[in-house]
Amino acid sequence: MTLVQFLILLVVAAVCGAIGQTLAGYSLGGCLVSAVVGFVGAFLGMWIARELRLPEVLTVQIGGEAFPVLWSIIGSALLALLAGVLSRRRRWA
Repeated sequence: MTLVQFLILLVVAAVCGAIGQTLAGYSLGGCLVSAVVGFVGAFLGMWIARELRLPEVLTVQIGGEAFPVLWSIIGSALLALLAGVLSRRRRWA
């Protein structure tokens, strides 16, 4: 994988992470955090898809590697939602 292909993969992961965070309604950080959330979301989403025996619906080929866009967005949304629920302060009345 060349540097340009890696940068394209980073941009695709950042966009997927940002979309996932937007769907969850909770932002974990800026652009680089969105890229990390996109990558982690891809792993989380693909794991869930494999466990449920779901197909890879939308993938992008970058540098000979397949990046699961749909599962990355779903995994990113789940990750952001989980982080949002865990980080909320709770008040005891």
